[in-house]
Amino acid sequence: MNDVTPVTEAQKIKPVPTLPDAQTVTEVKHWTDRLFSFRCTRPASMRFRSGEFVMIGLMGGPDPKTGKQKPLLRAYSIASPSWDEELEFYSIKVQDGPLTSKLQHIQPGDEIILRPKPVGTLVHDALLPGKRIWFFATGTGFAPFASLLRDPQTYEDYDEVIITHTCREAGELVYGAELIEGIKNDELLRELIGDENLAKLKYYPTTTREESPKMGRITDLMRSGEAFTDLGVEPLNPETDRAMICGNLAFNLELKEMLEDYGLEEGANSDPKHYVVEKAFLD
Repeated sequence: MNDVTPVTEAQKIKPVPTLPDAQTVTEVKHWTDRLFSFRCTRPASMRFRSGEFVMIGLMGGPDPKTGKQKPLLRAYSIASPSWDEELEFYSIKVQDGPLTSKLQHIQPGDEIILRPKPVGTLVHDALLPGKRIWFFATGTGFAPFASLLRDPQTYEDYDEVIITHTCREAGELVYGAELIEGIKNDELLRELIGDENLAKLKYYPTTTREESPKMGRITDLMRSGEAFTDLGVEPLNPETDRAMICGNLAFNLELKEMLEDYGLEEGANSDPKHYVVEKAFLD
């Protein structure tokens, strides 16, 4: 499916903003009938740490009584790294969703609302130093890791970088698979991160419904030991392993319990520990 809508020369001319905190969409790509990504301009003064999220949205319809419009906003992890000149986001499509039912139809040149105040727990500062970093994602929870995987600090801080991505269908893995391929083959990223650092990266995609090379929920594959065997690593240990989690609520809670059983403790920006969870994300 992978339909890309490129920005034209005419659309590159940034219009006068008509929305509060307006940014202009520069590219839209539809991955499946449920998933799409898009890029937009980045406010000149905006600074963020890879892994953080912002509030983005569109104006809602007029109120039946007052006729006034209010912005429809939702927390979205920034999928682009902190050094990127534009911002990238990865989203589900919910046909009756207040925001995504409208957001999925945006085109290059359209405007979105972006509140330039990034926050979040999936940042390096929230973790103690370690040997190996695990990124655990389901669905569009891959987004913050798309940012962190393209950040040189990730590879400077760890000897091994493991990203697991569990989805229902194989098509839902394509965004992440293409991004991983791009990291390994993009000349800019190879120069920025270094080939020796990119060798640290291990990608472990799995599906739960559609047939794929690796079937199963990552939590089940960890319990059985299959995931560790496949990756050639030992089970998680608080002495060496650090982790970040971004997925649906049930997945987050299940994995949190598993990490605690391994002896890992949950950290925060103000109190770095062994793992962190993105509480704002719901797949």
